Amino acid sequence: MPFGRIGPSLVRILVIVPAFNESMNIERVVREIRDAAVTLHDATLDIVVINDASTDSTKEAAERTGALVIDLPFNLGIGGAVQTGFKRAVEHGYDIAIQVDGDGQHNPEFIGPLIAPILAGDGDLVIGSRFLDTSSGFQSTFMRRIGIRIFQMLNSLIIRQRITDNTSGFRAYRREVIEFLAEQYPSDYPEPEAVIVLGLRRFRMVEIPVVMRERQGGRSSIGSAASMYYMTKVLLAIIVNIFKNTGDR
Repeated sequence: MPFGRIGPSLVRILVIVPAFNESMNIERVVREIRDAAVTLHDATLDIVVINDASTDSTKEAAERTGALVIDLPFNLGIGGAVQTGFKRAVEHGYDIAIQVDGDGQHNPEFIGPLIAPILAGDGDLVIGSRFLDTSSGFQSTFMRRIGIRIFQMLNSLIIRQRITDNTSGFRAYRREVIEFLAEQYPSDYPEPEAVIVLGLRRFRMVEIPVVMRERQGGRSSIGSAASMYYMTKVLLAIIVNIFKNTGDR
């Protein structure tokens, strides 16, 4: 796969915002992304909101922002929603895709630092980690931090690289990664699985420190009671991906 800097022409960026029942947050999220885009130079930035068959007024709220809204007829989950965004990025020739969750936890002020390693040719996937700078920001619940630590240990063993925030959905992707994930993206809990898949495929992954916020409104789809089930299911999926991708190489 080709590595190196993105060329001198204007860089085209697509921000993918998966949203399920985020009517309380989506307008603010899109507005903040647009505010952050003003600081970017030599780049154009578009926003697509993937409405994952919400049962509230997420679609209408997103449409009021003027952003492109893709309205999924059935709930596909976070994996299917984000993969829909990847497919659009491939079809329309974007150089970089950025994933920003629709709940307001991700601060778009970090979009510039998030894409910097890709622009410099130093990374193919850049993850915004809340654990590289623990002095401020929301650090997630106790149970989810335990799961994150387990995923971190697994990465060290499997892909020989320490990723501190495997569950972070605040990410930037280079075109070659976008093309790969548009066809092969985990469906249920994709973020930690994708780290393993991309690591085994020798894509270069970089983390940068970001400050995350608590959910700005509404409720998370993964509560405390579901955390143990989440960890167990993801661990099983990772084991499957290890055998699958080792056999494909």
